[in-house]
Amino acid sequence: MMKRVVCLLIVILALFVVVLAGCSSGEDGTKDTVRITHKNYTEQRLTGQMLSIYIAENTDYSTEVTELGGTLLCWNALVDGQVDMYAEFTGSAYGAILEQTGRLGTQETYDFVKNATEEQYGITWLDPLGWNNTYVLSVRKGTAEELQLQTISDLVPHAKNMVLGGDAEFLARLDGIIGLKEEYGLEFKDERGMDQGLTYAALRDGQLDVNSSFSTDGRIAKFDLVNLEDDKAFFPPYYVTPIMKIEFAEAHPDLIETLRKLGGQWTESEMQVYNLKVDEGADVEEVAREMLKDKGLID
Repeated sequence: MMKRVVCLLIVILALFVVVLAGCSSGEDGTKDTVRITHKNYTEQRLTGQMLSIYIAENTDYSTEVTELGGTLLCWNALVDGQVDMYAEFTGSAYGAILEQTGRLGTQETYDFVKNATEEQYGITWLDPLGWNNTYVLSVRKGTAEELQLQTISDLVPHAKNMVLGGDAEFLARLDGIIGLKEEYGLEFKDERGMDQGLTYAALRDGQLDVNSSFSTDGRIAKFDLVNLEDDKAFFPPYYVTPIMKIEFAEAHPDLIETLRKLGGQWTESEMQVYNLKVDEGADVEEVAREMLKDKGLID
């Protein structure tokens, strides 16, 4: 009889330990940590911090944020399990990761990359955060007026006398200068790889004649730059979207449900304002908090 009681107590104790373990996220009772990464420029830093703050203040998870270089570094870190999530662009996945060149609409691009990455890599996409940060070619206002430039096609006969600036990714990607030159028949005098944050001032100051800009960068308006119309619709849509492994999403349904509330929250014009604040010296975490507070997503 005593043995039966002891066995019963052992079973009850074991069940109690299991229940306690289920109530705490970590083995030591601490919260699970969601590992977030981002690329190495203003908007991605803002997005990474915004995701971190939102998760930390609306769930029982803690967060850890790291910065990597470009698209493929972040992507490979996710695929290899070194990080749990980051915000990727639909167009970057379409062109740089999946190496597609066909033209699709906004929803078609999202559906394609979501289905393809789920099938090939086990990576899923949540809802886009709202803004489309596509590539644009920018010139100084005076240049546009002097040469009567309105479209990228207008640039073609003048490009051979011009210096183009852009970050290393733009100069190496099929959805960047490689495909753009083929599509439009462009040939520049020189192509200079630079930190993206430096290219706008370089264009303003005459060190560049054309810049591969990000459409949500506030310095376009601040420096009175002119964006040339992509009249052949070469650039795909680049909607910013949280991505993660399917198995991670399935293991954290509460987190995924919370993150879905971020879908469609911000516009391109709003991101121009937030990005410019950081570029002009504001603390990136404070601006990320402002993004969330402006939408009532945190107190």
